[in-house]
Amino acid sequence: MFNEFKKLLYLSLITVICSFLMIWPAQAADQPPAVGDSLPPIKLAVPDDPQAKSHLGLSGSGQFTIPQIEAEVVIIEIFNMY
Repeated sequence: MFNEFKKLLYLSLITVICSFLMIWPAQAADQPPAVGDSLPPIKLAVPDDPQAKSHLGLSGSGQFTIPQIEAEVVIIEIFNMY
């Protein structure tokens, strides 16, 4: 009997934790940016392809942010699928 209660308790805890993990990103950006606001920092993976890395003006590996791209203009297109 205790073993079944323990399994039910673990299942309940996992369900609650997963619920919070799914709700948290949705609450992070509940309002679209206002006109003239800055883009929040976005970290992207450095490409493995040396040609793509060179084109972006990046070196090394890991992650990079948009301001690290060596270009006069960077155009960012954001798709909202919902």
